[in-house]
Amino acid sequence: MIIQYFREVSHILDVNIFAYDYTGYGMSTGTPSEEALYADIEAAFKYLRDIVGIPWSEIVLYGRSIGSGPSIHLATRTAVRAMVLQRQVKCPVYIVHGTSDEIISYSHAEDLIRNCQEGIAYPPYMVENGGHNNLEVVARQPFYENFTKFLQWLEKSDIADELTLVHAKDQCSPQRD
Repeated sequence: MIIQYFREVSHILDVNIFAYDYTGYGMSTGTPSEEALYADIEAAFKYLRDIVGIPWSEIVLYGRSIGSGPSIHLATRTAVRAMVLQRQVKCPVYIVHGTSDEIISYSHAEDLIRNCQEGIAYPPYMVENGGHNNLEVVARQPFYENFTKFLQWLEKSDIADELTLVHAKDQCSPQRD
């Protein structure tokens, strides 16, 4: 299901997408755990940056479903261009959520919007009657139009000097609070 979704997103938004399976999910082996999710996203990011050669300033995290937590984890530890989400991150945030999500309550999106740091949040897009896995189906054209506007906004926005300084040194290593 997700492969076809990302192929369509890539085509419609004219972007490259890097996706991977979490430990214990999809074709990946092992036992799922919170620590494994964090290790997986850190390894994927380091691969993109260090092996493929994609600079952090061109990486937009897209945390979807269970991928939201690892995306937030990574964005709190290293520089990325932006994230479609939020917590204690220091990059632009775009929140997309369905008002009828049967898995993750709409109230979670409202909390994220309220807690998003001023100046880094892009106007959220709430899909009326959207569920957990059908936002791009329920609101096809507006879904992609809003996503495109966010990407265009990113292209026009300067990366704040303080963000560049904060993230000048890679902080992408396992840190436990």
